[in-house]
Amino acid sequence: MSLMLARRFTPVRDQVRYPYPLHPAPGGLLVWGTTMDADRLCWLTSGSPDDWPVVVWSNEGWYETHPMRAAAFIEGWAGGHVRSRLLMDMEPGLVPWFNAFRPRIHRCLRLSDGPTAHPERLRRLREALAPTTDRGSWRSASDETGQDHFATADTDWLLTYDASRPHQIRIDFPPENSEQVRQRLFAAAQLMGCEVLQITTAAGRCIPTWDTATDEDE
Repeated sequence: MSLMLARRFTPVRDQVRYPYPLHPAPGGLLVWGTTMDADRLCWLTSGSPDDWPVVVWSNEGWYETHPMRAAAFIEGWAGGHVRSRLLMDMEPGLVPWFNAFRPRIHRCLRLSDGPTAHPERLRRLREALAPTTDRGSWRSASDETGQDHFATADTDWLLTYDASRPHQIRIDFPPENSEQVRQRLFAAAQLMGCEVLQITTAAGRCIPTWDTATDEDE
């Protein structure tokens, strides 16, 4: 019989791309929030917790430090008093918002085109889920792709309607709302004149039924 002795493996961190260690390493970054663009908002856990500065860690791997507490940073940035070269500015007319962390399930419905144009499909989708609040949008230069973000005002469901082909509805919702979300979202697709082609996870993995449990669900 042979015996193999395991050696301690210490990962090497790229000091250029990742200048900070991650919590719980001493002085590491502790993520406390994210943006819709997948930027991370962190504490730099060096010194007294009352003095931890905010570090913005962008989705492209850039960093900037703000010597203030988290609440002051959110209030200042949302109010236009704190500037960030990494975070996108709010769209004109949008009201700042903040979603507290909670467990969520992520689902995506891929749809057939249907007989109506994208703007009318979006209008019917939001009407079916009303009341809703705007969370921004974007369009490609050719206007062939884009996304519309919104949230339900009374149930805390977060939605993105992709203007891709096939177009799709992405939704994040609390687990206890699963059946209600399924009923209202499938009814909305019917109102849009569309057929549900596939149900997928946020990562695009097809699942056989709406309630199929996946390791992507929080």
